[in-house]
Amino acid sequence: MKNWSIISIFLFVFIFLTACSETSNSLEKTDNKQQKLVIYTSMYPLAFFAEKIGGNLVTVHNLTPTGVEPHDYEPTQKDLINLNKSDIFIYNGAGLEGWVDKVKTNINTEQTLLVESTKNIKLLTATEEEEEDHHHHEGNHTENVDPHVWLDPSLAKKQAENIKQALIQKDPKHKTLYEQNYQKLAKRLDQLDQSYQSVLSQTKNKNVLTSHAAFHYLTERYGLKQVAISGLSPDQEPSPKRLKEIIQYAEQNKIKYIFFEKLVDPKIAKVVTNEIHATALVLDPLEGLTPDELKKGEDYFSISMRNLENLKIALQ
Repeated sequence: MKNWSIISIFLFVFIFLTACSETSNSLEKTDNKQQKLVIYTSMYPLAFFAEKIGGNLVTVHNLTPTGVEPHDYEPTQKDLINLNKSDIFIYNGAGLEGWVDKVKTNINTEQTLLVESTKNIKLLTATEEEEEDHHHHEGNHTENVDPHVWLDPSLAKKQAENIKQALIQKDPKHKTLYEQNYQKLAKRLDQLDQSYQSVLSQTKNKNVLTSHAAFHYLTERYGLKQVAISGLSPDQEPSPKRLKEIIQYAEQNKIKYIFFEKLVDPKIAKVVTNEIHATALVLDPLEGLTPDELKKGEDYFSISMRNLENLKIALQ
């Protein structure tokens, strides 16, 4: 009987310790779920950067739906509710999101950290021709500032750094991991930049004829010239005078390729294409993915490399 008593005591202690261990593990798992940062972004590139830097410590939601042009997007009431529940809201700034200023005033900043990803980045202004188109249209952009910063990999790296700092501010105990993930992303952006430099420095032609003025940062970075049909926003239609000037410029400079975008109606660009008998190629401003691209696992880097391939064809 004495032996059975001792065995019973040992069994009781074992069961008690096992139960405590399981409870501890359960609490740890729950705690880990609670620690996962909830991040909302205004557009695809920012969501991509946040996912790469945050890894499995974050849940990222992109407000702009797949296949929708961010220039055209307006947040729903549900979006606004979700923003107020989030830990971080990352937006581009530079006037890209016309709705942001109004939304920011209704966000509880004690709960949600607001991150303007273009903060402390030197922004380019529109060219004289783009300004003319801007004045013909009541757009949402801040004065004549070009918001398409992410198309220059060196500036995309600065946007990613701003995102990294926000994650560290909200979750300082995982600073080392965020720093490591950022460095991996920064290295890939540097490699992308080097690929663009290597290819585009060898091209004979330098004129990039585009459907809208989204590529000023890219062309400025690599010594090219953007010739844009529409203004900073794709729905800014050119004046008849501007359209005539573009056609004349394309003919005089023997431009044989015109770049379209997958999320924008190419109606006006097709007019120029037909007039100068040009070949159409896609130059993606990376503002969003199509459902098909999402299904295929495409991302910022794969599409950037496809852009480079098309630029090489057009500028050879």
